Amino acid sequence: MSQLLGKAALLRCPAGTSLQDKGRLAGAQFGIPTAGAMDQKSFRWANHILHNSSNAVALEMAQPGLRIQFDQACQIALAGAQVLVSLNQTQLSNSTLISIAAGDLLEIGAFLTGSRLYLCIQGGFQVERYLGSGSDFESITSPSKRSTQEVLSYIPIPQSNSLGAKPKWETSWFESPEIEAYRGTDWALLSSEQQEFIHSSIFHVSKFSNRMGIQLEELVPNQLEDLPTNPVFPGTVQLTPGGKIIVLMRDAGVTGGYPRILHLTEDGQSKLAQKRVGDSIRFQLIDTITG
Repeated sequence: MSQLLGKAALLRCPAGTSLQDKGRLAGAQFGIPTAGAMDQKSFRWANHILHNSSNAVALEMAQPGLRIQFDQACQIALAGAQVLVSLNQTQLSNSTLISIAAGDLLEIGAFLTGSRLYLCIQGGFQVERYLGSGSDFESITSPSKRSTQEVLSYIPIPQSNSLGAKPKWETSWFESPEIEAYRGTDWALLSSEQQEFIHSSIFHVSKFSNRMGIQLEELVPNQLEDLPTNPVFPGTVQLTPGGKIIVLMRDAGVTGGYPRILHLTEDGQSKLAQKRVGDSIRFQLIDTITG
């Protein structure tokens, strides 16, 4: 007999909440975006402390207000943005690793720092996978975003199997403005003055930002022409003829024709994913792949 699954009811689900894992790595050949957690560093860390597989499905939130009730015991972990968290209307001082009893109500309050929070559950949320991934994406999964009154499935974990650890999630790593990036394939098309401007300037995150891409407010004047369509990836930094800098993120398409001037490191992508509208960033150019 198969194990009965636990049910997690989304009593209130803010807009932009979705299920994500490390991404749909096999979809690019079909023109399907990678998707997956915007902040892979936080996502991986929360799954790690739960002893989950690296591809366990988690809940990604970009706004406060989630209310989720569990009908069976389990272990959950939170990472990413620093937020106010309460369990059964009692605020928690350390919400990194939480033992949940049957009937418990978890509420996510204000985001204090950062812009994306990950709720991972031991064993991962149980969903159908498409091309090896449970990540939500329009036209690939149904639904493509999560909504109020929806019920998610998980593997119940007896409280007697509690992990017993007391880890503490820190957010200082994404609070600095420096974003590491490699010079892109088309970096050499820029003049030395444009290169220096991009290297030395402080940019600010625009309100025109989402899971497809993060646009920066400051313009880089240029006379570059569109290029033939080329492969692009999460972390590719494009420069439009109008001077806009667009950093492609997890839901971006797999090809593009704008010059690819930079490419963010994986940590750089995670750090940028935690920046809010108006936050300042500065590109920190690196020459070699380390680690």
